[in-house]
Amino acid sequence: MGGVVAGPLARAIVGAAQGALMAVVGTHGASALGGLLGSVAWQVAAHAPAPVVAVRGEGAVRYGEIVVGVDGSAGGAAALDLAFEEAARRRVRLRAVLAWAMPMPAGPGYIQPPVYDPEIVRRDEERVLGEAVAGRRERHPAVELVAEVVHAPAARALVGASARADLVVVGSRGRGGFAGLLLGSVGHALLHRSHCPVAVIRPH
Repeated sequence: MGGVVAGPLARAIVGAAQGALMAVVGTHGASALGGLLGSVAWQVAAHAPAPVVAVRGEGAVRYGEIVVGVDGSAGGAAALDLAFEEAARRRVRLRAVLAWAMPMPAGPGYIQPPVYDPEIVRRDEERVLGEAVAGRRERHPAVELVAEVVHAPAARALVGASARADLVVVGSRGRGGFAGLLLGSVGHALLHRSHCPVAVIRPH
């Protein structure tokens, strides 16, 4: 269904997304920020109740892979659900990426943990990833799944993975996000720098 509406475009799309299966926007436009991320795309991704797919125009190459960011949060769970469904529908491989990095100093009062064993952290993150995909893997046995834990900031890892993907799926806010943020730093970074379309989804 199409039509002409009065008022800001982002507000109109967010309103139309009520009850919709998905909202699709471009990342370039007359009001682009820094030439990369249109303000309409950002506002829709931040406010729309439905999953939002921001389409970038880098070309028509198909890699046969969807990438999903996993972080153990409610938004991450919703992203996994959508990613498995899309991979099954498209009959492509799904790469589930859980990225972790040592927390950066937060200020003058920051105290680094007295014991930090990267191997212990990696095993903990592998457990989180395994638990996150287990039930969904059973529901979608035909989907080829690659599960990987990466020692890197999540935004950097997912932007890198997007270079060989047809779609990247993330939650609107991850486990490290502040409650008041509508769009987390990882989603924001992907909308700016992803090499392929990005789907941003809110928790169920």
